[in-house]
Amino acid sequence: MDKKPKGLDDPGTVKFMKVMAAVNVWLFRRTGGRLGSHWRIGAGWKNPVPICLVEHTGRKTGLPRTTPLVYLRDGANVVVVASQAGRPENPMWFGNVRANPDVTVQLGRDRLPMTAHVADPVERAALWPRLVDLYPDYDSYQSWTDRVIPVVVLEPR
Repeated sequence: MDKKPKGLDDPGTVKFMKVMAAVNVWLFRRTGGRLGSHWRIGAGWKNPVPICLVEHTGRKTGLPRTTPLVYLRDGANVVVVASQAGRPENPMWFGNVRANPDVTVQLGRDRLPMTAHVADPVERAALWPRLVDLYPDYDSYQSWTDRVIPVVVLEPR
């Protein structure tokens, strides 16, 4: 078990993560994914990981929301992880896509209508090693939290 970084659960850290996500979305959209389509954070520092934008609907507000997420291609599907860097609660976007699974995924300039479902335990077990190969920090994140980090599969509509 890796040692959880001090301050990960601090409100300031959460605010910083939200600001950085908003900047990432802005850059990605402004440049059609030329900027903001790869992260160089944590394990991605030496091996940048691909980023997609997931557009979803706020479950309480009904307003459109956009979240930049590391993704894995699995055939026509896009697979994302509700890790929130190992924080104790699921990210807000996860609750939104569970409440309204119709989403749009942006890969570069391409916008794809998709439907989200949470991977069942068997599907998650098959995908998790591939996700950790893509971004090894997922294993650390899982060790920092008591929740089973959800894996979300986005399928073309």
